[in-house]
Amino acid sequence: MDNNFKFHDLMMREALKLAHRAADTDEVPVGAVIVHGREIIARAFNQVETLKDPTAHAEMIAITQATHFLGSKWLHECVMYVTIEPCSMCSGALVLSRIDKILFGAHDTKTGACGSVIDIVRNKGLNHQIEVVEGVLKEECSALISEFFKKKRQK
Repeated sequence: MDNNFKFHDLMMREALKLAHRAADTDEVPVGAVIVHGREIIARAFNQVETLKDPTAHAEMIAITQATHFLGSKWLHECVMYVTIEPCSMCSGALVLSRIDKILFGAHDTKTGACGSVIDIVRNKGLNHQIEVVEGVLKEECSALISEFFKKKRQK
């Protein structure tokens, strides 16, 4: 296993820690980190219920943190690690931010916009396309979201 795979796993584990924090507050367990170079510049988890805000997805919060950190609206040379495939809102924001790459864990067959339902981030009709790597720590990411919704259905 080369260093990039180890680094990708390490960063996704950071996103998973954040997803667990979301679950602990009864939020859909999604965590995201944004990396510039090899440094984490943003960490976020879903806060939709907490903030009563449908846009408070982990990805959206992380984008805001990262742009503030860099002092730029562009996320050039940045990579997002997120536990589940971004939805259309988050994918659109990631395109607008000009982020270079997205690595996600679990596919989202209901709302995923990086290829599962639609593919916003690689749409050639848009002015920016994003490289996507799917399935990083897929089993752990999938299990976390599946368990969360299983518990919700049991209540």
